[in-house]
Amino acid sequence: MLFEDLSLSKSIQKAVFEEGYLNPTPIQEQSIPIILSGRDLIGCAQTGTGKTAAFAIPIIHQLHRIVGSSKKAKQIRALIVTPTRELAVQIGESFDTYGKYTNLVQLTIFGGVSQNPQVEALKNGVDILVATPGRLLDLHKQGFLDFDHLHTLVLDEADQMLDMGFINDVKKIVKLTPKNRQTLLFSATMPIAIRELAEMFLKDPEKVEVSPVSSTAENVEQRIYFVDKTEKRNLLYHLIKEENLSNVLVFSRTKHGADNVVKALRKKDIPAEAIHGDKSQNARQRVLDAFKNKEVGVLVATDIAARGIDIEQLPYVINFDLPNIPETYVHRIGRTGRAGNGGIAISFCGKDEEPYWKDIKKLIKVDVKIITEHPYQWHSGSPEAGEKPKNSNRSGGAHKSRKSNASKQNKKRWY
Repeated sequence: MLFEDLSLSKSIQKAVFEEGYLNPTPIQEQSIPIILSGRDLIGCAQTGTGKTAAFAIPIIHQLHRIVGSSKKAKQIRALIVTPTRELAVQIGESFDTYGKYTNLVQLTIFGGVSQNPQVEALKNGVDILVATPGRLLDLHKQGFLDFDHLHTLVLDEADQMLDMGFINDVKKIVKLTPKNRQTLLFSATMPIAIRELAEMFLKDPEKVEVSPVSSTAENVEQRIYFVDKTEKRNLLYHLIKEENLSNVLVFSRTKHGADNVVKALRKKDIPAEAIHGDKSQNARQRVLDAFKNKEVGVLVATDIAARGIDIEQLPYVINFDLPNIPETYVHRIGRTGRAGNGGIAISFCGKDEEPYWKDIKKLIKVDVKIITEHPYQWHSGSPEAGEKPKNSNRSGGAHKSRKSNASKQNKKRWY
């Protein structure tokens, strides 16, 4: 199927064609006709499948027909609620891109910055509002938002909003909107709480499920390094230097850990920045822009902050810390291998992370390449094969300090 087969307006087709889109992705091919028909929709698709365009394109088509070239004051007709500021910015940019040949106006609002410019833009009138829950409810309480003319409500990354504790805010927001709205819910996973939310607010929805969360992109090469926990920073530096890696997204489990990785890389003259919840919105956006523009070679992020990172040609993702939730692994490595491009996903596994890796393997059901040829391994063979670790062949104090434990280690299997 081609985009021109989806009965979209010529202005949208032109914008899509200029972006290099010829064939819709599966989530787009299935969702766009349903949304154009006016039906409610539940869309389940992992990251990197093109679900932002799956709802943005038909919404622009519908509103362009409704609003046309009208000179009347603009009203909020589409509301997209999303959990993070970065994701909100990304979605807003997508609406600007796909709707650039229409007269539709979109506004993105989020907390952490002054509300004054956002309020002024609202007073001037907008057609499409992209918002995070907190700022949305705050501005509504102050009387700056009117949803009486709302046509479509989108709840994006619903599972992430649940994880971040926004579920009650989402319920409040939905109740502020007209009952005759069209509601679209998109989520990478469908836990019970999300299904209950859908049953509560959607009317006889169509369901579209593409690439279940257990599947990892075929064009992403996955590698695992079993490494002593204290040597992870050295291994990261080793890979960056020896394999000349650049444009690398590194995942850390904690904000503190992300900052420490950045400090360690900078000491080795590797340009690196961190992005996490403790950074101000302006600082996060500056770092993200610098990374996208390749001014910074390594971006270290926590999971929540990275959810809105959308870079089509990101070549490398490194799991510095393995996630304790298997599905998170799929989301992380889905940052690379997007839009048909290839990518490499590298994971570091310390002894303490063995249970996490077992759970990940059960979920993805893929044979991940085990890399044993590196100087920081804590055993010399595949844990899956149950091989016994051998003494490190490295010289120096670190080797000597562990030598007394070598005989004990040799008696233990990794599993």
